[in-house]
Amino acid sequence: MSDEIEKSGSENAKNETGKNETDDRGALERLLLAHLTEQRRTRRWGLFFKFFGMAWLFLIFFMLLDQMDGEFVSTSPHTALIDLNGEIGGDGGISADLLNGALNSAFDDKHTQAVVLRINSPGGSPVQAGQVFDEIRRLRVKHPKIPLYVVVDDICASGGYYIAAAADKIFVDKASLVGSIGVLMDGFGFTEGMKKMGVERRLLTAGENKGFLDPFSPLQPRQEAHARVMLDEIHQQFIQTVRKGRGKRLKETPDMYSGLVWSGARSIELGLADALGSLDYVAREVVKVEEIVDYTPQEGLADRLARRIGTSMGAALRPWASASPRLR
Repeated sequence: MSDEIEKSGSENAKNETGKNETDDRGALERLLLAHLTEQRRTRRWGLFFKFFGMAWLFLIFFMLLDQMDGEFVSTSPHTALIDLNGEIGGDGGISADLLNGALNSAFDDKHTQAVVLRINSPGGSPVQAGQVFDEIRRLRVKHPKIPLYVVVDDICASGGYYIAAAADKIFVDKASLVGSIGVLMDGFGFTEGMKKMGVERRLLTAGENKGFLDPFSPLQPRQEAHARVMLDEIHQQFIQTVRKGRGKRLKETPDMYSGLVWSGARSIELGLADALGSLDYVAREVVKVEEIVDYTPQEGLADRLARRIGTSMGAALRPWASASPRLR
């Protein structure tokens, strides 16, 4: 009997010892697992912060490169060049702020003998074009000894010509397209198509004209009349700007301000341009300084990101906006 009790006690002790060993092993495994998990978490955060730090350094590096690209020091007399290539204003277009900044840099350089604005633009925002025109006129008064010439590449139309009118002289190629002195506001009307598809437009506004020229609503005669008056007003501003800039050189015809374009050769006859000539010709024969320094504005990475973010947010936040008047 005592042997059985001793044997039973021994087995219980073994079981208890085995249980303790199992519990200890489980606790150790859990501790190791927790340690490994923590290590992985720490490693992931470390990789994240390293990646974030490297991305930040690259961003700063590219921003510095962008700034360095636009900075240079001229040490001798030169002809300053600024390229206006593409639409003026709008998404993806060149802004008045960038152009005016480049114009100021070119005029303020003590070695600049003349500024050449080379234009290849179909037009764009009348507001942006007007701001550049006014800045050119201001800089010409501030720096009376530095002339500004425009050299037309393929096209100098509408807003592009609006700016060109501020120049002392306009040089063109015989096949350049020049003019288009007019204003437009374009869009589409979908009302008939919506009827055929059984689509109903539900537009709620506070203000009877808040849905001005909404393409999904019938065209309202009063709104159309108001838009035409507004376009005529901007058109007259454009005409007066051209007359102010070109003066007695203009040989006005009934269709000069109708929105037509002319070849470079014909634009000279009409007084819209002065002579044939390229950038090299103007630098060599007119300015008499063949060295050309490029002041064309380069939009930095930070500016591009800010503009893209601003454009995206604006598109997301605004409800419906009709097309703005354009010099195109």
